[in-house]
Amino acid sequence: MAVNAGEDRLAVIVLGASAGGVDALAEVIGGLPPDIPAAVCVVLHLAPEGKSVLPHIIESRGKLPARHPADGERLEAGRVYVAPPDLHLVVQHGWVRLSAAPKENGLRPSVDTLFRSAAQAYGSRVVGVVLSGTLDDGTSGLLAIKQHGGVGVVQDPEEAMFPSMPASAARFSDPDHILPIDKIPELLTTVVEDLVTRDQPSIRPEVGGAPMDEMPDSDEASATAQPGEPSEFTCPECGGTLWEYDEAGLLRFRCRVGHAYSTESLLADQSNALEAALWAAVVALEERADLARRLSDRMRGRGRTGSGHRFEREASDARDRARVVRDALLHLKKPIRAEDIAVEDG
Repeated sequence: MAVNAGEDRLAVIVLGASAGGVDALAEVIGGLPPDIPAAVCVVLHLAPEGKSVLPHIIESRGKLPARHPADGERLEAGRVYVAPPDLHLVVQHGWVRLSAAPKENGLRPSVDTLFRSAAQAYGSRVVGVVLSGTLDDGTSGLLAIKQHGGVGVVQDPEEAMFPSMPASAARFSDPDHILPIDKIPELLTTVVEDLVTRDQPSIRPEVGGAPMDEMPDSDEASATAQPGEPSEFTCPECGGTLWEYDEAGLLRFRCRVGHAYSTESLLADQSNALEAALWAAVVALEERADLARRLSDRMRGRGRTGSGHRFEREASDARDRARVVRDALLHLKKPIRAEDIAVEDG
């Protein structure tokens, strides 16, 4: 049953996870008491065409009701709001919105989008939690929560099933707490109780960012000047120019229509685009080799030996080139190691 809490005494817990995050989310939320005076908002990276059963898993392993919210649903303490597939979950003051705005870090829903909106709407009454996952979605959002006076919590990367997300957040977002998963529920309960007993009411902060009355998929988004300077890079999603800007020490990229990337996410998407292009090259070369071989056989059958030799050389050359590209593809992607993120530069 939802807890009746005044809007000016409501805290918000936002959690983000990716690979390996289902069990982590269920354990953290399952450890929260039913009378916790906070709304809980969750993003788990999902395939856009998939069906999410995360609300059922959370309910079955805890004491809080969980659901995919409707657009414009009121925020209530003691409830869990889970982002549905292929929609951003956005927090406004007093309610949640669902948005089909451009992807961030190649993802929708995005952890950064949820965290940033909660920070802008509830300021110091937000607690952000980054759990198991790959790449670095959540780092920028947790940094925004910290900048607005909120509390940052990160799962200990050493115990995370996939350490990249928590390792990045721990390195760049200056979290208040880095804890093993079994210690996080008790910490969240204590922190939230402290937040809601403070004298000052929850107010909408005016620290940077766009007003939350403006949905991120506004029709005017592409007409708005982008932050930073145009870079030489193009958006992997739409092919538009990416603007490069510094966000409290984090290098970020954003295109005119709103696709946004961290460096790790941009590298990953560029790698995917390169892989697709190389496979297309393999197909084209192997088809060229097959066609040249058939022409060679036809020419030889007609007694035109010289032409047959020429087409055979073309077939052999195309096969050799396809083999080179295949070998390059085998070495294109290397596994991301935790120490690559956790170790300081230099």
